[in-house]
Amino acid sequence: MKLLLLLFCFALICFHKSYAIDSVEPNQTLLDNTETLVSTGQEIFELGFFSPRNSKNRYVGIWYKNVQDFTVVWVANRENPLADSSGVLTMTPTGNVVLLSNQSGVTIWSSNSSAKNPSLELLDSGNLVVKDSGSGRYAWQSFDHPCDTQIAGMKLGWDFLTGQHWYLTSWNSLQDPSIGNYSYKVDPRLPQVVQRRANEIVYRSGPWDGVRFGGDPPFYDNPAFRPFYIFNQTHLYYIFENIDNSSVTRFWVHPSGSLQQLKLNRGTGDWVPIVFSLQKDECDTFGRCGPNGICDNNRNPVCHCPTGFIPKLPQDWAGLDSSGGCVLRTKLNCSAEEGFKRFTHTKLPYSPDYLVNRSVVIKQDCELICRRNCSCVAYSVSRLTGCAIWFRELVDVRLYDVGGQDLYIRMAASEFGKIACANISIYIHLTKTWNFRNSFSKT
Repeated sequence: MKLLLLLFCFALICFHKSYAIDSVEPNQTLLDNTETLVSTGQEIFELGFFSPRNSKNRYVGIWYKNVQDFTVVWVANRENPLADSSGVLTMTPTGNVVLLSNQSGVTIWSSNSSAKNPSLELLDSGNLVVKDSGSGRYAWQSFDHPCDTQIAGMKLGWDFLTGQHWYLTSWNSLQDPSIGNYSYKVDPRLPQVVQRRANEIVYRSGPWDGVRFGGDPPFYDNPAFRPFYIFNQTHLYYIFENIDNSSVTRFWVHPSGSLQQLKLNRGTGDWVPIVFSLQKDECDTFGRCGPNGICDNNRNPVCHCPTGFIPKLPQDWAGLDSSGGCVLRTKLNCSAEEGFKRFTHTKLPYSPDYLVNRSVVIKQDCELICRRNCSCVAYSVSRLTGCAIWFRELVDVRLYDVGGQDLYIRMAASEFGKIACANISIYIHLTKTWNFRNSFSKT
């Protein structure tokens, strides 16, 4: 009899430890080491308490449920771990998800959300949502708070209406999910991807032109996932979906800063890197040729000064150190005649000092805006992104074999030859005349 009782108690304990639920209602709790929340439907994802490898700290996170290599895709309390297994996850009647320490009663993490008739659900997409059961609206969702991993259906970019910004930040280490050194963001001015190490840019894709980023291959489906880039008046974001239900992929910012698109090999249970590299050659190193320098991977050495420019430190360039960049051969003078030299297939420059006017899409209008501002050193225009003008130095310009955009750099008329100088003089005269007539007609 005692043996049967012991077996019964053991069974209850085992059952309790493996207990999984598909939703959390108000005042219901999820305890460490006893319960998990499993995604409804196909049971692809699981939420619960975990410790990273070689760590005793406890976190609430989401991971793939049936993947041999334990893989976390989201962490709630990444900046505030629990030191023991006393954690309790619950939801208030007003829809606020709260992680508490059962020992101290201190709030470790909170979603700061509110909803009527709320329920907490983990969707098959891996998105943890606070759902208003009446309206079906999501009052809060984990997809709005990415960590180091993008999974199918998760956005990276901007919602211009709400100001919501979706971006990735690496873990501090494989044992520590707190925010690390690397971030991966979409720049909303000229739509492009920028990776930083702390505040220092280490990679920049170049602007989106409607087909590709910079000189990258066009966005096409591949055997693993289907990418999309959405750019309109209200949203700017990158998103992907798995090609079918049998394909599982994720995009990961490793603590070292490497960027990896990984696909699950269901046979071995391993994550296999998809052939994918952002920094493809020497010219993808941010600012490789210094201010105003141009990088061309078809030349040796890859750095050179564009027409109208000379090395700022010739002795350094002679020693293959181009970090000092280039300067104009003839300094700009707004009172003198100046023109704009066209450079094709370029990765447009990066600078903290540039402006974009999306309503201006005609080349002549964009040039006029730049010409009227003596501090403007270059411009570019396209129907997708509008008119962009740069001030001061031009950084991280490179040439592509395919793709890229036209860049017009301001320089003295003497750099264009006699015929071009004459044409520039005529153009400036017509511009001044047009400005005078336009001003006169408004008086």
